[in-house]
Amino acid sequence: MAKILLVDDEADILEFLRYNLEKEGYTITTALNGKEALDKLTEDTDLVILDIMMPVLDGFQVLERMKKDQRFKEIPVIFLTAKNGEIHEINALEQGAIDYIQKPVSPKKLLARVKSNIKKSDSKSPKDKYPLKIVFGPITIDKEAYKVFIDNQEIYFPRKEFELLYFLINNPEKVFNREFLLREIWGSDIFVVERTVDVHIRKIREKLGEYADLIETIKGVGYKLKSV
Repeated sequence: MAKILLVDDEADILEFLRYNLEKEGYTITTALNGKEALDKLTEDTDLVILDIMMPVLDGFQVLERMKKDQRFKEIPVIFLTAKNGEIHEINALEQGAIDYIQKPVSPKKLLARVKSNIKKSDSKSPKDKYPLKIVFGPITIDKEAYKVFIDNQEIYFPRKEFELLYFLINNPEKVFNREFLLREIWGSDIFVVERTVDVHIRKIREKLGEYADLIETIKGVGYKLKSV
């Protein structure tokens, strides 16, 4: 069963989360602050559920350090936090979190989100029908290594940005609306708002640099990747 690292500075919340997730068979490790979380993080961790407002290191600092570490950068992170507001959610998605859940959360909802995110990280999907390595003009994508090269220079893409770019490159000149892209990349069994796609497209364009206009916005519809 999947291994989950729970991180929250409130012991009662940790116990609540541990109890409900262990009932489902998950192996749980807990941490009370960001530093302890990084100390307990291992390469075989399948998911991190992370609070934002914590002592020593906050959730954003933990995520930033994970993304800079080759051992941990692909481990999916869910923020579970009392911080509400669109700006915090967008910031979390931009930094590479795969989900953002506001407290308080019911055990049923939490378990559904955890199962969905672990399943998407571990299971095969229709996207696997595409080649493991593809060259598209100045862009080379290595699916097996999760690496992107632009003009032969490696550029780091977080998992969802990578998967979105990989999907578009395998479907040039096809227009996809946001709802379709949400289902294809994030799955249909998890609630993710449509602006998530816009945030990820913007970040991809920034990394593409002079080639940003390869991704075309189709007003009122969605996006497509232009042929090179």
